[in-house]
Amino acid sequence: MQINSLSRKLLHQVLSIYFVLTFLVTCGQVAVEYFNTKSYITGELETIQKTFSASLTRAIWELNIQQAKTIAQGLVAMPMIEGVSIRDEAGEEMIEIGRQANSQNLPAIEDLTEPLLREGEHGLFGFTFPLVFEFSGRATLLGDVTIYSSRDVVIDRIKVNLIFLVGNALIKTLFLIFLVMLVFNRILTRPLADLTQQISDLEWEDIGAVKVKLTSDERNELTMLERAFNEMVDQLDAYKQGLDTAQNNLIEANRQLDDQNLRLEQDVARKTSTLSRTLVEVDRQKSELEQHQSALKKQREELAESLDELKTTQAQLVESEKMASLGNLVAGVAHEINTPIGVGVTASSYLEDRIKQLEQKFNEKSLTQRHLQEFLADAQHSTQLLNTNLHRAAELIASFKQVAVDQTSEIIRDLNLKSYIEEVIRSLQPKLKRQEPNFHIHCPSDLVLHCRAGALSQVFTNLIMNTLIHGFEETESGDIFIDVSINNQHVVIGYKDSGKGVSPENLRKLFDPFFTTRRGHGGSGLGTHILYNLVTQSLGGTITATSPAGEGLSYTMVLPQHFE
Repeated sequence: MQINSLSRKLLHQVLSIYFVLTFLVTCGQVAVEYFNTKSYITGELETIQKTFSASLTRAIWELNIQQAKTIAQGLVAMPMIEGVSIRDEAGEEMIEIGRQANSQNLPAIEDLTEPLLREGEHGLFGFTFPLVFEFSGRATLLGDVTIYSSRDVVIDRIKVNLIFLVGNALIKTLFLIFLVMLVFNRILTRPLADLTQQISDLEWEDIGAVKVKLTSDERNELTMLERAFNEMVDQLDAYKQGLDTAQNNLIEANRQLDDQNLRLEQDVARKTSTLSRTLVEVDRQKSELEQHQSALKKQREELAESLDELKTTQAQLVESEKMASLGNLVAGVAHEINTPIGVGVTASSYLEDRIKQLEQKFNEKSLTQRHLQEFLADAQHSTQLLNTNLHRAAELIASFKQVAVDQTSEIIRDLNLKSYIEEVIRSLQPKLKRQEPNFHIHCPSDLVLHCRAGALSQVFTNLIMNTLIHGFEETESGDIFIDVSINNQHVVIGYKDSGKGVSPENLRKLFDPFFTTRRGHGGSGLGTHILYNLVTQSLGGTITATSPAGEGLSYTMVLPQHFE
């Protein structure tokens, strides 16, 4: 009769479960790696769009098709980009380079108001964005551009990781097979075979000499079985001797022997059951341990991926903080301009009505000198209102235009420092209405600074907004002092407010990224970190901060007068 090995069956089940789990986990890791890489490539396409959209727009606006084609060829030369398609405002293809997808699925040019990510056939996916040229305050839609990448690019990027994942899983599987087989053979298979062979070779004629002995000295279920078997043999020997010496009590001895045999069988059955349950529990604990190890490895990989994503997100947040500052400036200036424009519209409407009334009286020949005098007075007052408010709107627009253009460019130019500081403050007037701080500016009127104007405007914007949000948080107003001096071809800028200041513990972490005392109240913790990067990198200077008790917060910036 064929014998089914218990250890072999148990080993087969354990390894089968491990193979299935390893295969599922590896497939999951491959899928996660693929989609994460695809998401990262999509983000890079969006970054490329932001980098090249301005130059492409200007080339199309100037009808410089050769320059646009050169830019498109440069894009296709990038490893992640497989094709570029440029359409004009009528939806006709102007330039097609590399692999393309079906353009019929694209929306109409006039409906494309923001970048669009779409999937194409044969694994292609494209990032479409409009080309909008702004001139004299008017936005003109020139067409759109689609940048294509594909599944092959994604797979090529994760090829090494895929080989590592599969190789790692294969090595671990082979090692586990060898280890489990070795452990099963040493702990279970070999001792059971030894015990079985000894029992088979026993001479039952001389039962007193019948003993089994395992080679292992460990105390486990097999040694318990060995001891129980030997005890049973000893008891059987005692019963046999009792039978030989007490033939006259044969019936009673047989009854006692039957009872004893019954108890022994129950004991053996109970111990065998205990042994089986123990083996099952050991197997369960081992399986849980393997699953826990797999989960720990997965968590470690996820933590590594999260760290990479956190670094990418930090860079994106720094850029978003800069753009958010410009967005707040646009919104505030637009709201501020509405007031003088609204007054001007009212004055012009009133003047138009008075002209119609004067014309009616003239046509009716009822015009008197008094009517004419009243009209002249109203006209003079209306034109005065129009001139005053239009002049105010023009000043706001001029200040905003200069500051906004500087904040969105990296151009290095000469600027009058005192006038530029005043322009930045004027552009922030919508934000200054509620608290109305008092500015004290001490700067040489003829001081010219050669630097990145956008970075400088962002520095003063961040300083003033931090003072309003943090320094004057508990007051309705305060004083802001800006002192500028020259020291050996360097410009020393001192900025000080009369706010509540910063504690020594927080002052040490003031320039750290993501450090904020307004967590949960809209604070991102990037304002002073961006300020530090702008001064030290974009302007090539240094910045320090001090906060004596009860004297507010002070910054000292040292910038080169001629930045190259």
